[in-house]
Amino acid sequence: MTTTADPSSDRSRDADAGRSHDRPALRRLVAGDLDDFAGAAWGREARLSRAADLAKHADGEHSEAFGDLFDLGAVDELLSRRGLRTPFLRIAKQGTVVDSRHFTGEGGVGAEVSDQVQDDRVAALFADGHTVVLQGVHRTWGPVADLVTELAAELGHPAQTNAYITPASSQGFSAHYDVHDVFVLQVAGTKRWHVHAPVHADPLRSQPWNDRANAVAARATEDPLIDEVLEPGDVLYLPRGYLHSATAQGEVSAHLTVGVHVLTRWAVVDALVNALTDDPALRGSLPLGIDAADPEALAPHVEAVAARLAETLAAPDPARAESVARRLRRRVWTGNRPEAVAPLAQAAASTSADASTVVRVRRGLHHRLRTGSDGAVLLELADRTVTLPAETHAACERLLDGNPVAAGELPGVDPDDGAVIVRRLLREGVLRPA
Repeated sequence: MTTTADPSSDRSRDADAGRSHDRPALRRLVAGDLDDFAGAAWGREARLSRAADLAKHADGEHSEAFGDLFDLGAVDELLSRRGLRTPFLRIAKQGTVVDSRHFTGEGGVGAEVSDQVQDDRVAALFADGHTVVLQGVHRTWGPVADLVTELAAELGHPAQTNAYITPASSQGFSAHYDVHDVFVLQVAGTKRWHVHAPVHADPLRSQPWNDRANAVAARATEDPLIDEVLEPGDVLYLPRGYLHSATAQGEVSAHLTVGVHVLTRWAVVDALVNALTDDPALRGSLPLGIDAADPEALAPHVEAVAARLAETLAAPDPARAESVARRLRRRVWTGNRPEAVAPLAQAAASTSADASTVVRVRRGLHHRLRTGSDGAVLLELADRTVTLPAETHAACERLLDGNPVAAGELPGVDPDDGAVIVRRLLREGVLRPA
C-alpha cells in the first residue's frame, strides 16, 4: 500500500502538537501523525510527504525545507575543498559505476595519498551526464551529521546518509531495491520517481537486489505504485525491498538518501542462536569422514541439532533477553557516532570544570547505567565501561537525562564532588559543555 501523508485532520494536528518536540528529526521527514506513521507505514508501505505539508509542522528555524541541511554549494565545497578520498565518492551513469581511477589522483606535496578526489575530473564526468554520489555525508557535512544523529536516536536503528547529484534529464541507477529503509529528501531541482512493489519482501542484508535481477527488471515494466516528481522539501519514505528509480528533470537535481539499517527479527534469531554457544551438545564435532554435501548423511545431525535447539529455546531462561540484548546493542551502539565534540575545547573543559560548569550528555550517545555486584555505578558505553563510586548514582542519572545541569547542582553529592564527576565524564567523552 502507498499513501501520501495527510496532516489536515484534527487528529493529526492534535496528536503532533504535543509530541513533535519528542521526535524533532522524524518530524522534519514525515507529515501527519507520527504514531500513525510508526504503526502503519514503518517497514510496511511507501509514504510521500510534500514540502507544504511538512512546513505546517516546522518551526521558524526549519521552515525553509532542507536548505539548512544541504545544497548544491555544499556539494561543490565537499568535492573541491575537503580533500575527500574514496570511498566517500562514487560516480555512475545508467547504473554503471565508474572506476575510481578516473576521478581520483595524487594528493600533492605533503599529502601522501593516491586516491584523493580530483575536482576537475569530476566536473568533466558530471558534464557528460554522470551522477555524483557522495557517500557517508553524515560523516563529512555537519548539519547532515546532526540530523542523522538525532534521527537514529529517535528510531532506535542505525542510520547513514548519501547524497545523489544528477545532471539534467539523467538517470543515475536503474530500478533496484535496497536492503535498508530509506528516507529520500529532495534538496535541489526536481526528480521523477518510479516506485514498484517488492519482488522479495523485507530483504536481509545478505539478499541484495542483483540476486533477483530478472524479477526486478520484470516488475519495473509494470505500472508503478508511485509515479511522482519530487520537488525541494519533499520526502519519500521507502521500506526495504521497494523497487525504485529516479530521473532528473530539466535541471540539476540533488537529494539526500537517509538509509536506516533496521534491526530485524532475523537479528534476534541470530542473537538467540549465538547465545547458545555455552551448550556442549551444540558445540560437538560432526563424525569423521562425513560428507556434508550429502543430505541423507547430514539429515540425522540436522534433526538432532533442531531438536536440541527447540528443547533449549522452549525452556524458560530469565537471562536470555539480557544475552540477546547485549548482542543486538553492539550493532546499534556502534552504528552511529554520537554528537561531535571539539577535541581541544573538550580537553580544556575536562581540566577546568568546576561547580558552575553546565554540561549535558552528548546527543546520540548510547549508554546504560547499572549497579555492579559491589554497589559501584557502571556506565556501559559502546566500547568500554566506566566505573564510578556507588554514591554517584543519582548524580549520574541526572547527568544522563538529556537536560543541561550545573556540576554544583547534582543530587546526592556536594558541589566539589559534582565537579569531579563532571570532569571525569567530560574526559570520557560522555558529556559536553552545554
